[in-house]
Amino acid sequence: MSTEETSRFVRLRVELVLEVQDEGEVTKAALRRLARDPELPEAERAPAEAAVTEDTAEALAYLVDPFDLVSEVPGVELQQASWSSERIDYDPDSPDWDLDEEDGEDDEEEGGIG
Repeated sequence: MSTEETSRFVRLRVELVLEVQDEGEVTKAALRRLARDPELPEAERAPAEAAVTEDTAEALAYLVDPFDLVSEVPGVELQQASWSSERIDYDPDSPDWDLDEEDGEDDEEEGGIG
């Protein structure tokens, strides 16, 4: 049986809400990662540093990498990833934040930690 016959593609949707307790530490961590990034072209370094310094959400988006989340999972290879980060108003008691709520789409299988 070939790999093509046994491969299955899965879309994994994850939504995280993080409480940033120290914006300065998040910014410093993002700046350290930028400084160590050998693939970042010099022309893009200053704008990236400005973005992570001005916006903690941008710093988090730079620090949280989907590849890092699945790189240690045996038997899978990340094919494509997209992510963003934004500041939000969060009320854990609001029904808008019910993690068990159906998203209206037909998922073959749902799971989560609640």
